[in-house]
Amino acid sequence: MPRQRRGDKFMEKPFKELIDKYDKGHAHISIFPGVGGEDAKDWANMLLNMYVKYAQKRGWKVALIDERAIDIKGEYAYGNLRRETGVHRLVRISPFDSKQLRHTSFALVEVLPELPELEAKNILIPPEDLKIELSRSSGPGGQNVNKRETAVRVVHLPTGLAAASQAERGQSQNKEKALSILKAKLFKLMEARQEKELKNLRTQVKPEWGNQIRSYVLHPYQQVKDHRTGAVSHQPDKVLNGDLDKFINAELQ
Repeated sequence: MPRQRRGDKFMEKPFKELIDKYDKGHAHISIFPGVGGEDAKDWANMLLNMYVKYAQKRGWKVALIDERAIDIKGEYAYGNLRRETGVHRLVRISPFDSKQLRHTSFALVEVLPELPELEAKNILIPPEDLKIELSRSSGPGGQNVNKRETAVRVVHLPTGLAAASQAERGQSQNKEKALSILKAKLFKLMEARQEKELKNLRTQVKPEWGNQIRSYVLHPYQQVKDHRTGAVSHQPDKVLNGDLDKFINAELQ
């Protein structure tokens, strides 16, 4: 049985809330910048880095799938991280503002389970419902490192949901990975809304004011507050360095 951290201590058993059939499995995290321009893009990158560091602290493996998407492979990775789904708000002095004014930025975090192969095969998507987009995979700094179009983005036309992958070497492998992520997105929507027809599924939450689940304030004071549980930390630097136990455990309790 894996050990779960609670504060600075370890527990021999997982939280009783980790009972969903996918909780024990791996997780896929995507982050989408919202209102805030360059600040929002930077904030999305900061959040991605936060989850990478959290996973590394837990001893889980992390793989970069796309510019702002990662796979986290570890026991109970999805169970611990699935409640991170939602809008995250940042308040700080903008490094992109020459006047050094305070800016508020938003980013949407999406956490998906890794569906077992058999269940993924059961989610059938008609070819006419898919749009396949190809591009060159890019390396650090956005420089093209591939002369061939190996990066793949798939769009589910009835819902507008999309998924992408550029981590694999070949186009077919990236397409397969992107489709598996897309199926996980569709599965989560069907599960949440108990809908049978994919054409009725549409994403409603937007990364903007009024939707945030957690606020990270770096100025004029230092605080991270979860608006669902009331959990608070006055050390945002540690939180952004992957110290998420207080918030994740509060949600699990």
